[in-house]
Amino acid sequence: MPHMLKQVLGSVLTPEETAQVYSAFDQIGDIVIIKIPDELMPKKKLIADAILANVKTAKAVFAQVSPVRGDFRVRDLEFIAGENRTVTEYKEHGCRFKVDVAKTYFSPRLSTERQRIADMVGDNETIINMFAGVGTYSVVIAKANKTCKVYSIDSNSAASELDGINAKLNKVQDRVVTICGDAAEVIKDRLAGRADRVLMPLPERAKEFVDSAVLALKEKGIVHYFAHIKADSKKAGQELGLQDAHDAFAKYDHQVLAIRVIREVGPRIYQIVADVLVSSRHH
Repeated sequence: MPHMLKQVLGSVLTPEETAQVYSAFDQIGDIVIIKIPDELMPKKKLIADAILANVKTAKAVFAQVSPVRGDFRVRDLEFIAGENRTVTEYKEHGCRFKVDVAKTYFSPRLSTERQRIADMVGDNETIINMFAGVGTYSVVIAKANKTCKVYSIDSNSAASELDGINAKLNKVQDRVVTICGDAAEVIKDRLAGRADRVLMPLPERAKEFVDSAVLALKEKGIVHYFAHIKADSKKAGQELGLQDAHDAFAKYDHQVLAIRVIREVGPRIYQIVADVLVSSRHH
């Protein structure tokens, strides 16, 4: 978030209030989403107008009025200022994404992680992205790797439709296969034993889907397992995350190749990703 915004907000808010708004600012394309504490809601128009006046690329401001929740991980948004629309275009790693911030889950804060995984993919890999959203991981991977095949699954039809649009927008529709459905069922019905690599970017619930992820793998393969870990520090988050990953894959022959804390998602809640090599699907 642009630093000058702190100064701008400083003219309408106290330093404490400014800090609260500053830390909960997300910009996706030309749409800004802010979390405004209840006591600041009366000042929401002032805040939004300050943002529009000073963030040149912002055209609309929404307040997030509920946590990210439900199977589709969407959040309730309240329009405050600018253009009242929720569809925008976001750019990352030379890719363009059409995103509907009201109907789909999307975080610009995972950009580094998307690139990291894309860089690990080898030639001719088959990848299954179990929780693809609007296709961000799938497209970034396919754009970076001309010989891979990505099965991009999501149960949210609005997200799945955008996934297909984004594959075409980035000219990777020949290697991204968009599938709308429940990941566990799709894998069981048509993708068992197909994948070299499985992505599970659904930290709230990935653990429930580990058996499906392993079922999707060839004799051996890598699962990128995401989780939310309660911990008092980043270091503790990493240690507990490692333990959580081992627990999740306990019944399989596995190795945790790497564990990373991606970001803090709430007070003392860390999002982690573990790269887990599963060397045989049997116990």
